[in-house]
Amino acid sequence: MADTSLLKFVDRDQAYPAKREPEIRAEDFREIADRYAMPDAEDQAGRCSQCGVPYCSVHCPLHNHIPDWLRLTAEGRLREAYELSNATSTMPEICGRICPQDRLCEGNCVIEFSGHGAVTIGAVEKFITDTAWEEGWVEPLVPGAARGQSVAVIGAGPAGLSAAEYLRVNGYDVHIYDRYDRAGGLLTYGIPGFKLEKPVVMRRVERLKAGGIVFHESFEVGRDASMDELRQRHDAVLIATGVYRARAIKAPGVEADGVVDALAFLTASNRKGFGDAVPAFDDGSLNAAGKHVVVIGGGDTAMDCVRTAVRQGAASVKCLYRRDRANMPGSQREVTNAEEEGVEFVWLSAPESFVGGETVTGVKASAMRLGAPDASGRRAPEIDPAGGFDIPADLVIKALGFDAEDLPTLFGARELGVTRWGTVLVDNKTLMTSLDGVFAAGDIVRGASLVVWAIRDGRDVAASMHKYLKAKASAGRKAA
Repeated sequence: MADTSLLKFVDRDQAYPAKREPEIRAEDFREIADRYAMPDAEDQAGRCSQCGVPYCSVHCPLHNHIPDWLRLTAEGRLREAYELSNATSTMPEICGRICPQDRLCEGNCVIEFSGHGAVTIGAVEKFITDTAWEEGWVEPLVPGAARGQSVAVIGAGPAGLSAAEYLRVNGYDVHIYDRYDRAGGLLTYGIPGFKLEKPVVMRRVERLKAGGIVFHESFEVGRDASMDELRQRHDAVLIATGVYRARAIKAPGVEADGVVDALAFLTASNRKGFGDAVPAFDDGSLNAAGKHVVVIGGGDTAMDCVRTAVRQGAASVKCLYRRDRANMPGSQREVTNAEEEGVEFVWLSAPESFVGGETVTGVKASAMRLGAPDASGRRAPEIDPAGGFDIPADLVIKALGFDAEDLPTLFGARELGVTRWGTVLVDNKTLMTSLDGVFAAGDIVRGASLVVWAIRDGRDVAASMHKYLKAKASAGRKAA
């Protein structure tokens, strides 16, 4: 006889935390939905069927123990649920907010396949850890017994922070070097508050600082110290810079005033949220208020830009993407949120040129159509000879993704091996670069990717560095 306790999803509907009304949430940068109340979280967690092969965990880059902490939540054993969630992730509440669950865990939920709607894994994950912070269950970072070795981490984004935590727990002195004046990387300056409120990031950073990790902020490798100097100061180095060079658009007029990069636009907005002085925002250069805004791109960064522009009071916001809705790389949930907030998507369109002379006044767009599949299997966009169209614009935001910067030149380390895309070459087993004792992880190795993959890479590289440093210490003792 079937265990009906595992079939609650049949008569218990899927329910996400209620979103605030679009016209209200578009007036601020708060997250658009509150978290569950306790009974609702238990109710939704209880929809998990506890299937024999948990595809949710299989398709999670961190392989989180999702069915197990869902069961504990359903039983009201929240502290145990948090401890299990925290065992595989250094930032569960951040992943719960910004992971594209519809493409990962929830998109592979067995219940989703059955037509009953996936378990709301991300919302429950956020609920568990937010509750843990409020209840004081999140314990301080306790360093392991001192090993007398130190590590340099270049980059305070999710990969660097994750690796730093594991290395500190193993007893290493950890120094994080970052070009920005606040840690967090794209978590702090790239992702808007309506997806990830900044106190959520800062409390993680403060926990690491309290655990003895030393942060060197506003520090640029190559300017303030060369790679060689860092290698002399420390027993091992981790490159976890991420990828920050904006992909270019080759079209006439792209250099006009009013055509800006996505990261510059988002960083200015996030800095204003911190209360910083941002001249380029105040003079209107990076401020969408009252403007007709066109965002070019279809990924999550483009979604962040269109929704930020709405909150800044843009007169109109349009998103141009060269493929159709079904073939866009960004989260479908984010598209829906943007549409609710008044964003217009212009599918199958691409910029042909930017008009207006010195200052942009519009975009001349080509109509596109989908042709034969390319090497990735996706149908390649091609210009539709049927025609094009013009769109008025006072502000055009380029959100076509990011590539690696020229790190060998920036770091003064010409011998650092890179791929033809500029990403850092590593040994697939050890994650070490061409330089002895220098490792790399995160987007600077795999290219622009997801935060959850950066956290996973940070965990993996920390384990590899631990093995290397133990061998190095052992060799030093023998030599002595």
